[in-house]
Amino acid sequence: MHYILFYDLCDDYLERRAQFRDAHLALAWQAARRGELLLGGALAEPADSAVLLFQGDSPAVAEAFASADPYVREGLVKAWRVRAWNTVVGDAAANPVRAE
Repeated sequence: MHYILFYDLCDDYLERRAQFRDAHLALAWQAARRGELLLGGALAEPADSAVLLFQGDSPAVAEAFASADPYVREGLVKAWRVRAWNTVVGDAAANPVRAE
């Protein structure tokens, strides 16, 4: 199953992220190496949100990531939420549906 972690970023996110970015990216790459995090990044113009795509049997991996993320702990993320994503198209879809 796929899960999307949504971050609502603080107004001065771009100005504040530098001191926490290395730790945030290290955490993200560790999750990627474990096969949990597939993609992640901030949305552009405006940089007010970020989206991270996880895969797993439950939302627990995405929730654990958010709880450990320096961006969350240091207040760069105002709010976060995890939603299940029922993927149906593409080679990595969790529940492929094909119209023949």
